[in-house]
Amino acid sequence: MVFPKRAKLILGIPQALFYWKQPFFWEEFFQNLGFEVVLSPKTNKEIVEMGVKIADPETCFSVKILFGHLLFLENKVDLIFIPRLKTKRMRSQNLYYKSQEVFEYCPKFFGMPDLAKILLKTKILTFTLDEKKERIEKTLEKFAKTIAKTSKNADVKKAIEKAFSVTNQKEKEAEESFFQKAKSEKKKIILISHPYNLYDEYANIGIKRKIEGVGGEAIFINEIPSTSTPNLAPRLHWEFGEEIMGKINTILNYDIAGAIEISAFLCGCDAVLKEFVEREFKKHRIPFLYLMIDEQTGEAGIQTRLEAFWDTLK
Repeated sequence: MVFPKRAKLILGIPQALFYWKQPFFWEEFFQNLGFEVVLSPKTNKEIVEMGVKIADPETCFSVKILFGHLLFLENKVDLIFIPRLKTKRMRSQNLYYKSQEVFEYCPKFFGMPDLAKILLKTKILTFTLDEKKERIEKTLEKFAKTIAKTSKNADVKKAIEKAFSVTNQKEKEAEESFFQKAKSEKKKIILISHPYNLYDEYANIGIKRKIEGVGGEAIFINEIPSTSTPNLAPRLHWEFGEEIMGKINTILNYDIAGAIEISAFLCGCDAVLKEFVEREFKKHRIPFLYLMIDEQTGEAGIQTRLEAFWDTLK
């Protein structure tokens, strides 16, 4: 790729979809490689409307949001970063799957760079992460050497190490937050969804704030450490599903009042995952609420369903 000739290139990163898989990772990584990083703003009505206008009817709500973020960055930066995510290797020995087992990302993660190149005039910076073929650290090292201002191996490795260090610290803080919330005397509600739904307050209609408003303690599934759980049959195909089931097995050891799963309209992965998640909570007699969100979802409807659900809790 031929870059514009300037001292510091401006790289745009959309705060949507892939960004929330590892928040803070990519901005730390690129800043240490010599880029000026610009993040799109938090999702708002304008961004959603822009994304909806260019999306086809079969596009899931989460991708519509990403489209809006991409359009916001258009013409404001030199490059827009969108990784091509294909497979993820689950490493943790605490999880119930084998530490070397590889699972796939949603197909939209794999095809998104190609869609962006069609939609946008701004150049797209991308690379392919396929841990079935190669470890992420090795892939990042090769990628960094092709785009970094420095050619020194030590500088490239330092950028990668710093990015992982920031991510590890954030994950540690999330787990510490969970253990604090677990001690709360309030009714604890587990919020289950993809991170790009959980951490996007506009997308989830402020569900965390609403739970706290009725007197509950909201716990994101991402904050929960994973433990072993019985093998699933059939196995879940997607990396997100396998990870979620391990975390659910952890939370079942705690005193929780209920669980809410949030799904973006037309998400095929969630359509399968819902059956596994709901079955697990019902088996343990824990109240379960399923919320589907899209650009038409209103505050009042969510508030009404949440209050009705709250009244059913012990």
